[in-house]
Amino acid sequence: MNKEQREFLEQYLATLTPTERDAVPEAIAEYFCADEYNANECARLINQGIKRASCSLKAGYDAEQEPLPKVGRLSVVLNWAQEPVCIIKLKDISICPFNEVTPEFAALEGEGDLTYLWWRNAHMAFFTKYAASLGVEFNESSDLVLEHFEKVYPR
Repeated sequence: MNKEQREFLEQYLATLTPTERDAVPEAIAEYFCADEYNANECARLINQGIKRASCSLKAGYDAEQEPLPKVGRLSVVLNWAQEPVCIIKLKDISICPFNEVTPEFAALEGEGDLTYLWWRNAHMAFFTKYAASLGVEFNESSDLVLEHFEKVYPR
């Protein structure tokens, strides 16, 4: 986290009680998606309260030997230029096969035309390409990490 991102996080943390601050398991800074247009679009959708969920390929965590996020984690949402846009708090995390993701979850992602078909096609293409970069196969039963979050700052 750079200085600007850290200061943004500190502004939010200053609004919390000591007990609330102590309950934060971790704080990170990140952008969503893998390209400039989508990173900026996701940051905008999150900041507007439209995007309230996200998913990732579990094989990515496995390949990087990275632990899954913890409920309560704060994320400083960045645009592509690494500038802080807002802060979100992770409310729930679960593992789900791609072919069992619900239309309700897809709508919470807030992307595209908000339909399940759009979500499915866009994520099938993205995860197929991403899995290939990891040297693994992506298919309908591949596990995803589903995250539900809420924007907490600025209000």
